[in-house]
Amino acid sequence: MIKKGNHAPGEMSRLSQRCGCCIEEYFAHAASNRQQLTDYHFKHTKPTLNISKMKNHKNKLNPSQAEALLSILQSRFEKNSNRHKGVEWNKVQLRLEAHPGKLWSLHEMEITGGEPDVVGVDKKTNEYVFYDCSAETPKGRRSICYDHEALNARKEHKPENSAMGMAAAMGIELLTEAQYRELQQLGAFDVKTSSWIFTPAAIRKLGGALFCDRRYNHVFVYHNGAESYYAARGFRGSLKV
Repeated sequence: MIKKGNHAPGEMSRLSQRCGCCIEEYFAHAASNRQQLTDYHFKHTKPTLNISKMKNHKNKLNPSQAEALLSILQSRFEKNSNRHKGVEWNKVQLRLEAHPGKLWSLHEMEITGGEPDVVGVDKKTNEYVFYDCSAETPKGRRSICYDHEALNARKEHKPENSAMGMAAAMGIELLTEAQYRELQQLGAFDVKTSSWIFTPAAIRKLGGALFCDRRYNHVFVYHNGAESYYAARGFRGSLKV
């Protein structure tokens, strides 16, 4: 049985007012003390994405931001070699440096708590594949309904955003069920939370949406009304570079 969770409407609206200074401070110090500053970021902000501002963003990091983010990604890549056997970081970095828009998307994944990492290479396109690899569903993407249609359908207590809307603004895609199960082969994720996944049109047109979690060492797929949102449910994304 799916129990109704605690709604948190409006609780993630503050970052749009503080985003600039907090993010600049975050990246200014990240290279020297990455973990401490990640904790600082989440302590002093309620991370989320301001969709209207993102639509007008140039989708490009400045040199210091790019350098700090690449340092974070490299460190995570080297500490989790089981996720990408046979993949060389120097080749990944060259690809990222050649696609600044993709690096910006990884930045958005990072600052919302996704902890993106390489999980493989697309055999058809030879692109590197990144997934959100945070232990629990990203902190800055919770308390959101499934898509814009569901958001508009709510008459009251609307959440700030939707999973599909945020993903589009970030330049990423929601994990499919197959991708979510692939991720779970690399570790134990969402053992306390859950994540929206891409929902087939046949289900969505009837008002439903799918989400997943890991309990009892098994991966479960559930359904819920697309308009629903919970403090412990967010979404995980994928990005190809």
